[in-house]
Amino acid sequence: MSYTAENYDIIVVGAGHAGIEAALASARMGLKTALFTLTLDLVGNMPCNPSIGGTGKGHLVYEVDALGGEMGKAADHAMLQSRMLNSSKGPAVHSLRLQADRVAYRNYMTEVVESTPNLTLIQAEVTGITAEDGCITGVDTAFGGHFPAKKVIIATGTSLKGKIIAGEHAYSSGPDNSISADKLSQTLESNGIKLTRFKTGTPPRVHADSLDYDKMEKQLGDEFATRFSDERSGVNKRECYITYTNPETHRIIKENLHRSPLFSGVIKGTGPRYCPSIEDKVVRFSDKERHQIFVEPMGEHTKEMYLQGLSSSLPEEVQKQIVHSIKGLENAVFMRTAYAIEYDCADPTQLHPTLEFKNLKGLYGAGQFNGSSGYEEAAAQGIVAGMNAGLAVLGKEPVVIKRSEGYIGTLIDDLVTKGTNEPYRMMTSRSEYRLLLRQDNAKQRLIEYGRYAGLVSDEKYAEYISLYKEVEDEINHLRTNSVPKTEALTQLLTERGYGESEGGMRKAELIKRPAITHADVCALDGRNVKREVARRAETEIKYEDYIKKELDEVKRVSKLEDKALPADADYSTIKGIRLEAAQKLNALRPASVGQASRISGISPADISVLLVWLTQRKNNEKHN
Repeated sequence: MSYTAENYDIIVVGAGHAGIEAALASARMGLKTALFTLTLDLVGNMPCNPSIGGTGKGHLVYEVDALGGEMGKAADHAMLQSRMLNSSKGPAVHSLRLQADRVAYRNYMTEVVESTPNLTLIQAEVTGITAEDGCITGVDTAFGGHFPAKKVIIATGTSLKGKIIAGEHAYSSGPDNSISADKLSQTLESNGIKLTRFKTGTPPRVHADSLDYDKMEKQLGDEFATRFSDERSGVNKRECYITYTNPETHRIIKENLHRSPLFSGVIKGTGPRYCPSIEDKVVRFSDKERHQIFVEPMGEHTKEMYLQGLSSSLPEEVQKQIVHSIKGLENAVFMRTAYAIEYDCADPTQLHPTLEFKNLKGLYGAGQFNGSSGYEEAAAQGIVAGMNAGLAVLGKEPVVIKRSEGYIGTLIDDLVTKGTNEPYRMMTSRSEYRLLLRQDNAKQRLIEYGRYAGLVSDEKYAEYISLYKEVEDEINHLRTNSVPKTEALTQLLTERGYGESEGGMRKAELIKRPAITHADVCALDGRNVKREVARRAETEIKYEDYIKKELDEVKRVSKLEDKALPADADYSTIKGIRLEAAQKLNALRPASVGQASRISGISPADISVLLVWLTQRKNNEKHN
């Protein structure tokens, strides 16, 4: 028998990385929020690699932190090792990655969720959603409860009709042998939500004491252990290692491809292009003699090690042969077998940029449910969905982050505009504004959105304003002060391959030279500047000409973004527009000409027709 349970402003389904950020956001906005999870033991779980950040993904974590989210703080708390990726390249692609203690991260997030006012954590399977007249009204649970709500956010991760597959063995399950949510898909589809099937996977986990580390390359953390939310340096607690596959490894894989569900057709879901299984890599890159394997700790107080790069859906006995063929892993003892997992997710082109579904008001999607992959992509969508659901309840305007304002904007725009036929992964190459969207200026770009939603405290905002002023003051100092011609200046210029100067030089002009740093200039006059302030000021000065070019491009593109398209337009009636373009525009309903220009299959000629049509429409409205 069913019964009517407690009423909530916002209900979040799923307590993974997307669900946590969504629920924390709405609760911190003062709204009565319920966070449903299949099991209380896996709140904030890391079923794949226990790391946060990485190329492109680190930018997302900084942005979540700037908006007032929790992921960066949790990663700092659970940090085992800190590495700034791409540090030898320009600052646009510097990406922080923290290896984290899986249990410490999960415990931290559980404590935060349980301690947050207005937020109730509930263990129950959500089996359905309810709606009336195209508006969400609540959710139903397996125990017969109907929970009324004004807004519902679906953040089911890989649990929606989850199916674990390893060789010939397959069974219904969520990640880490958790419960699979098997009934929710049906009710979503009955309410007009189009679902698709994706696949991801994990590698084996092995016992630390069974490995020969002398045969591997040691991978140390950075000397200055950077963190996401805390500007103080952290402490590296564990080491990571690198080893490689070899021809024998590849022979074993090739001889057992007929037993791989990936190639036999057992797996129907589409897997991630940028995180393929080891059997997929061996087939796809057959010319490569070896593939890199990262051996990483799962926590500070566990012997479990993660073999990143060895994701597989091959049978367990084949997996053991593969692992034992690799240098340093010859005697590895398996603790967890690798597996693939298939799951249901939504076609993200059904969503507005607010992450609300177009055809079902009050229903939002976030994380892997929207077709993305990765903890960081999930958290980014989660905080946006939570903010916008909360703002809608409060009767306030939503937050839509532009591509020029954040990687979060790029992520969401790509998903809702272009869709995805595989699990979407964020990379720096996806953004056309990389110099503007650096990790170090995330707060400068996004903190006002977090402030507007009520997620950034007065204290945190004051800290940001203080740091921002210090950076501006330092930039002004470097532009208005000079270094006199001295023996030290001449020596610096000579050592770095520059000719001797005729006189003194502006500090900013010195820093603009590629081989000279802010630290070099400070050494000339004995100044001490905070590390964060110095780094930001140096980047702004060194790259100011390039930054200006990107800002000019933003202004040009924003003219198209500002041209709103009517929600009720019938594009098939517009003369001169191609049939394919009209069909896609009618299906996707872009909010602006700028968004329309990024839809696959929409040509510049189609955009020109749209602009003419808009002008004519406005002229007609004036005369009427």
